[in-house]
Amino acid sequence: MDYDIFELGDIGLQSGETLPQAFLAYKTYGTLNATKDNVIVFPTSFGDQHYQNEWLIGINKALNPEKYFIVIPNMLGNGLSSSPSNAASPFDKANFPNVTIFDNVALQHRLLTERFGVKKVVLATGWSMGAIQAFQWGASYPDMVERLAPFAGTAKTWPHNSVMIEGIRAALQADAAWNKGMYTAPPELGLRTLGRVYASWGFSQAFYREECFKELGYASLSDFISSFWEESFFQSDANDLLAMMWTWQHADISRNPLYDGDFAFALNSIKARTVVMPVRTDLYFTAEDSQYETSLIPNATFQPIESIWGHLAGFGLNPTDANFIDSTLKVLLERT
Repeated sequence: MDYDIFELGDIGLQSGETLPQAFLAYKTYGTLNATKDNVIVFPTSFGDQHYQNEWLIGINKALNPEKYFIVIPNMLGNGLSSSPSNAASPFDKANFPNVTIFDNVALQHRLLTERFGVKKVVLATGWSMGAIQAFQWGASYPDMVERLAPFAGTAKTWPHNSVMIEGIRAALQADAAWNKGMYTAPPELGLRTLGRVYASWGFSQAFYREECFKELGYASLSDFISSFWEESFFQSDANDLLAMMWTWQHADISRNPLYDGDFAFALNSIKARTVVMPVRTDLYFTAEDSQYETSLIPNATFQPIESIWGHLAGFGLNPTDANFIDSTLKVLLERT
């Protein structure tokens, strides 16, 4: 096991339910300095674990473990932190309670403050659902977060994005083996179908037209869909994916007691020096939505990733996009 566990005890959730014996899986990179002011928090995204974030960490990169103490908390539902697949009965499988972005970040805050004694976060960043959590960090703890850099993700799940989630959920649940979440064997057909449905969303039309999948080593479109997209979710637990889908679909950094649903107020309350990096061709976390959100953050810059790789431009697959994100983070971290 290459990660650590932070035991949370019995936690009360926004839903009003209590999740007993909850825990947060996390991995750290680098060393916390004596003044505890070199912390970067980098939450995970839908279907990901901390491994998928590691492409952005390195001694020659913005997230340099020789300079910063980088913490990747695994979001609840991802199979490492408390999830349907590892919770004790009767909170396992389909009985796992609904968890919000606000819940996730509150628990991550406990990790940083209770385990490490951290009072300042030099940067909160993340991709996709990780970006939503980064936004929540900025809104929930505006006096703690100094810099904010969400990429390929918005501060709430806008209606068209929600429609997309309905589609991938339906693909998974259509498998009879899913059995309303009480399956005894993985719903393999549903998992593979989810991947095929997702294939039309993750990359842009231009990516497919120009056959950019060949840059990833796939000889044909059919090979790419079956080998890349079907396998993307095949090893995941179906209930874990559904739990994360619920969190994603109900994401809104203002849907909590701090802001009482006032989205503009939540964004306006962010004090961090912020760079928002949507992908120009993202089909569901759209650049238009991000530009509107950026306009409501006092000290924010809108800096889109001009790429045809769609949402996955933020996943580290394309060197040009990866370099853009890394370079932007370096500039932000140098700002005082």
